[in-house]
Amino acid sequence: MTNYLHTYDLPDDVTFDGDIAVDSEAMGLNNLRDRLCAVQLSDGKGDAHVVHFPGPNYDAPNLKAVLADPARCKLFHFARFDVAIIKHYLGVDTTPLYCTKIASRLCRTYTDRHSLKELCRELLGVELSKMQQSSDWGAGELTQDQLDYAASDVLYLHRLREELNIRLEREGRKELAERTMACIPVRAELDLLGWAEQDIFAHS
Repeated sequence: MTNYLHTYDLPDDVTFDGDIAVDSEAMGLNNLRDRLCAVQLSDGKGDAHVVHFPGPNYDAPNLKAVLADPARCKLFHFARFDVAIIKHYLGVDTTPLYCTKIASRLCRTYTDRHSLKELCRELLGVELSKMQQSSDWGAGELTQDQLDYAASDVLYLHRLREELNIRLEREGRKELAERTMACIPVRAELDLLGWAEQDIFAHS
């Protein structure tokens, strides 16, 4: 297992097989105010690639090509945030997609604990450290702890999808999950346009 760090884009010789796990790090959780600082990717074979943006240069043609590839499903945990911030800063639509948090909410109705840390613990027996979650991702250089943390957010998403799909099938909700996930790009667009805190389907 190797974690690779790149600056501003993926190198030309980096390739991925099949579906790809994606996550992002930012200066905060407001995707209009807090700039994108890193995008991490893994094809589920044990390695992770982290593209760091120490400054606001988002050309990244190789990274954009991978994220926008319509032949690859992009796996996220809480896709709503990542899809929106990637759209805002990189200008690409990361579809088709799968969200492990949506899947968990639809099949693990016995709990209200749907974090990536909790899913990895219960479904895979893996303990994740979240110590670096709130660190300075806009720094000129990332620490090894930050790199390892960023990688851990994508290394297990393929296995989680397998486990969650088994439960979705068992509960008869796999098709519902697929339809719900297909709506995430629209939800992300609403966030970017100013409707992040409003339920537009609500009566009042």
